[in-house]
Amino acid sequence: MDLLSTGEIEIEGQLVDASNLALRVRVGTGDTRAAAVYKPIRGERELWDFPDGHLAGREVATFLIARAGGWPHIPETVLRDGPLGPGSLQRWVGPLEPQEPISLIRLDPVREVPPSYLPVVALELEGDGPVAVSHADDPRLASLAVLDAVLNNADRKGSHLIEDDRRLWAIDHGITLHTDPKLRTVLWGWAGDPIPEDDLGRLHDLVAALDDTLASELAPLLTGDEVEALRHRAHRLLRQGTFPEPPEARTPLPWPLW
Repeated sequence: MDLLSTGEIEIEGQLVDASNLALRVRVGTGDTRAAAVYKPIRGERELWDFPDGHLAGREVATFLIARAGGWPHIPETVLRDGPLGPGSLQRWVGPLEPQEPISLIRLDPVREVPPSYLPVVALELEGDGPVAVSHADDPRLASLAVLDAVLNNADRKGSHLIEDDRRLWAIDHGITLHTDPKLRTVLWGWAGDPIPEDDLGRLHDLVAALDDTLASELAPLLTGDEVEALRHRAHRLLRQGTFPEPPEARTPLPWPLW
């Protein structure tokens, strides 16, 4: 965290597949340098349903929330000034070179979904016939699905998941923490199932942190209504004790799915 917060930032290149300006950088001092992703606020594209200039703050808020609850999926993230002005700076996780999407999320012909995978949605693709999106019945993914419900994550794509030496990381959390219901995810396979005990414990820890110092830590990053909506979602998940069901009145999936 000290390295991210105070180290010198050197831009190496642009991540061209990102929807907003995202730069791979080296951060540090002297010989102590690490790879990171720098997302300057000035490079954020306008969204109709999120306020301008707030995506970087939501990236940082996501890290603070995950850390407070004990979810291990979000790389260290800070908000600071950089070569292109203020923005989020997140420790790089996974390989430095592009890789194939991880196999935890799959697209298969409907009849070929592996038995150990949970189907999410069936689609009709031109030339390919009916196919199904599914994900592994993996406790790491289940825990992340609980965190996404807490965050009200509007964009949980398959490409936002990175597996590194059996550690599952999740990135790109700029469109989270809205006051209105916006959960869009490829991780609906546990809908209606009981939330695992470990994640119920994480929800308890998050609620306790919000009653302690977390709300004040989030105040510079989110509105008061957004913090209260976060608290309400955590309490509701604890009270219900089950994964949320897909909404019927709006799309439950991000697009593209990867």
